[in-house]
Amino acid sequence: MTLFVNHLTHIDASLWSPEHGLTGVSWHVDAELAGELGPDGMLFDFGEVKPWIKSRLDEGLDHTLLVPTQAPGIQVFDCAEGLCLRTQFPYPIELRGPRQSFTLLPWPEITTQRLATHLSDELSRRPPAKVETIRLRLRDEDIESAAYTYSHGLKHHAGNCQRIAHGHRSRLHIWRDGQRAPDLEFQWAQTLDACYLIHDEDLAPQADESLDTLSVAYRADQGHFHLTLPRERCHLLSTPTTIEHIAAWLAEKIAQETHSRIRVQAFEGIDKGAIAEAS
Repeated sequence: MTLFVNHLTHIDASLWSPEHGLTGVSWHVDAELAGELGPDGMLFDFGEVKPWIKSRLDEGLDHTLLVPTQAPGIQVFDCAEGLCLRTQFPYPIELRGPRQSFTLLPWPEITTQRLATHLSDELSRRPPAKVETIRLRLRDEDIESAAYTYSHGLKHHAGNCQRIAHGHRSRLHIWRDGQRAPDLEFQWAQTLDACYLIHDEDLAPQADESLDTLSVAYRADQGHFHLTLPRERCHLLSTPTTIEHIAAWLAEKIAQETHSRIRVQAFEGIDKGAIAEAS
């Protein structure tokens, strides 16, 4: 007998792509559980499926940086903060942080199919009673309008959002003078795609301001974090990079550039976000 639960939960993370670099991801998680029925005629109570699987994903790869350790130009080694990641392709970064902020995978690249198989195998090693096999499917949200990916870290967050390189794949809706503006949506989604958002107070001092890199550093409850990446990949905000501030930042910038009344609905991954207006 097999139970299925679609849209069981979401995963928000970032991954290192040998082709695209630092990329935010948001995936739907669908689940199947196979096994034998118990005397009560049930395999596993639906009310218990979601918290059982979600808790294990939350304790694992959710809100981490997924690193394909066999990709070209990847180095991972111990450091004072925990682990250090250095890359060469498609651009160089150095990231240092606590071990729990990384998910290291011995692959040349990360795909949703391979990751889903890996997670299914991990969960199936210690399944609940009566359950023999667990199968997960990871899939992108279907988005017909504009979307972009971003990565960031929130040092004041009490949970895993404090990790310096986690991210999201998000819709972007914009209204100009009360009318939906797809042209602005696609323009700004393209501008922001695969970017890193920085609260300017987290910038680490640089001896040479002419360098084509920026460094971000902070201490949070989970430990010390430090990230250096190309300046061209970054956008600076004068506020923490929460979704509330991202929406307000976008609304203000677009209103200034278009001299219009702007309403922005900015998503943080799937089915959540913030709305801001400016004129």
